[in-house]
Amino acid sequence: MREDLSFIELSARERARHLLDDGSFRELLGPFERITSPWLEPQGIVTQADDGMVVAKGTLNGQPAVVAAVEGAFQGGSMGEVSGAKMAAALELAAEDNRNGIPTQAVLLLETGGVRLQEANLGLAAIADIHAAIADLRRYTPVVGIIAGTVGCFGGMSIAAGLCSYLIVTREARLGLNGPQVIEQEAGIDEYDSRDRPFIWSMTGGEVRYRSGFADVEVEDALHQVRAAMLDCLARGVPAQHCSECYDYYLPKLTQFDSRQQADAAVVAQLFTREDRA
Repeated sequence: MREDLSFIELSARERARHLLDDGSFRELLGPFERITSPWLEPQGIVTQADDGMVVAKGTLNGQPAVVAAVEGAFQGGSMGEVSGAKMAAALELAAEDNRNGIPTQAVLLLETGGVRLQEANLGLAAIADIHAAIADLRRYTPVVGIIAGTVGCFGGMSIAAGLCSYLIVTREARLGLNGPQVIEQEAGIDEYDSRDRPFIWSMTGGEVRYRSGFADVEVEDALHQVRAAMLDCLARGVPAQHCSECYDYYLPKLTQFDSRQQADAAVVAQLFTREDRA
């Protein structure tokens, strides 16, 4: 494994293969199975043989593991009926393994804009299944999420990221409920200029998300750093309290925020940044 390899530049399949122990990668429902979305072709959209979702089984430090990786290059990493079902099923099977005495770990590589609008409610239902599967599995083993770039993690899948036991980000990552273009479209360019990259990263970038406590680890864009952080998070075991359970910490902060003021990087830092990560 080349230590200087950029994690961001790897495809979803390459990311999953490199994270798993050497020689242990085994893809489930791969491209040769030809499991595609039935909803894209009627709309004139070229399908992809794996529907943009790579699910692989293997080992991590010799222990059974499943890795689900979203391909951000296909339809912006959007989640549809098929791709969402593949991730949800992988997590559900891992939970079943744990209940049967097979301690199976789980890693989610999240490069996704959220629900695939062409599949509407079917995509939303699949994302809800993913949320439920994460909440079930994380009782037995850590579910580690990784957001690297360049797509980021938005929409309903940002909730999936928040449900993970541990979340790893690079500085280039982005995490938010709504993407920049969506906010600009709905609220106007004066509210949120989606072309202002420094502004966007100052609000939703990996560095600020880590300092604000919404991510557990920040790493450089290097394969060996991402893999080391992933293994460290898995070794920590199930946390005593998941981030999604810390509502008693975050809700008062949101309640105290005066929504009449325009939020900016300084306001976000003042509102959320934890002292141990300042």
